[in-house]
Amino acid sequence: MDKKAPAGNPSRPNPLPGCPMAAAFAAIGGKWKLTILYWLAHGESHFAGLRRRCTPITPKVLAEQLRELEADGLVDRVETGPVPAPVIYRLTPYGTTVLPVVEGVRVWGETHLARTNGGTPLTDAMSCATTIA
Repeated sequence: MDKKAPAGNPSRPNPLPGCPMAAAFAAIGGKWKLTILYWLAHGESHFAGLRRRCTPITPKVLAEQLRELEADGLVDRVETGPVPAPVIYRLTPYGTTVLPVVEGVRVWGETHLARTNGGTPLTDAMSCATTIA
């Protein structure tokens, strides 16, 4: 599937048919997808809210990543009215099944930061230090 195709199209084909790792990386791989899923685990959000939390992501890349997550059935896009009404993004029930992976990566990242002296995790509202419930 074309990554710029409108929502509602079937998800992208597995680049290595039969390989579960390739299927997983196709769905949640990339620089921003896990971060987007992390923030959506804390509650639904509109585009601008996600952009603030995922700084320094560009609007173009955020839109592409959200489209891909939507095409894979992990995220729902809810239109709240006619344009220019805000659009709300939220995890689908299927999207919540990936949260243990997201939390595992977050915990590993904290350990990695401590091990490599990469600094202490931020604790402000835009950091990723909060456990996914």
